[in-house]
Amino acid sequence: MPRPTKKEPLAQSSGKRPVRSLRITMPTAPIASPAPSHAAAKPVTEEDVNKLSISDLTIDTPLRPLLRPQRVPATPFHFLSLPSELRIKIYAYFFADIPTLLDLNPDNYKRIHKKLGLMRVCKQVHDEATYAFYSTRTFRLFPTYPIRLFKKKPLLARLKPHQRQCLTSLELRLGISWNAPPKLWAVNPALGLRDCGDVTKLKVYIDFDPSDITWKDFRAEGFYEGFCGRLMTSVIEELPSVDTVEFDARPCVKKSGDMMQALISVAQEAGVAIEWGPDGHWNDSELYETRLTASGFLAKCLCFLGNDL
Repeated sequence: MPRPTKKEPLAQSSGKRPVRSLRITMPTAPIASPAPSHAAAKPVTEEDVNKLSISDLTIDTPLRPLLRPQRVPATPFHFLSLPSELRIKIYAYFFADIPTLLDLNPDNYKRIHKKLGLMRVCKQVHDEATYAFYSTRTFRLFPTYPIRLFKKKPLLARLKPHQRQCLTSLELRLGISWNAPPKLWAVNPALGLRDCGDVTKLKVYIDFDPSDITWKDFRAEGFYEGFCGRLMTSVIEELPSVDTVEFDARPCVKKSGDMMQALISVAQEAGVAIEWGPDGHWNDSELYETRLTASGFLAKCLCFLGNDL
């Protein structure tokens, strides 16, 4: 017969099921290695920060891929090791696009100022480039264009004394404002002619001759001729090194006119050589005779306005 099993005691009459103990296992994460200690790290210095490039300090798109690689020669070119003759030719080529005649012009800053930055390289280049530039250009004594610059300080007076010492030629342009010359057209110490010790040639350019009979009713008799003569005399007296005066003019100016004769007399009295420039045809033909004709009047008006015939 089967052996009777022992019955378990019944639960209490509370009506609740017996509660068994549950064992809940929580997932475990891998144990991370301990963070390195910063105590032994080398402190960041200002020198380390200065070595960082701008791309390393940018949180946006790095700038390094956008930069063009610079071509750096393996060894720098020693410009000053070249012979002086070659350096002078290089200076002449560098300044070739600057006009040989300079006046007080609003465009000088755009055309000339940037080029003169070459003189800031070093003392030797400064001295060589300064002489190469100023000795090969003619500077106008008094501004003539535009008219608003008549009241401005002349370009020669704006130069420094060591720059004026390099000049070799100056230009005196006459024939404008013949009823009322600008007050600044005067020779005085502020003009700086005493510093121009190397100037050997004075160029005199005549735009217009008011002594022509055509303009008899528009001018004071002999006033402008006398003014130009005195002005030229004062310039030559301040420049004892001048040995040549070069006259040039527009085709409408006659060599036999009163104004030209007055200027020629000043040059002869100063004992300097006289040369004639390429622009003046010195045409004393019938077109420029003293009688007033329709064609002659038109030609002289065009000359007065500054147009070559």
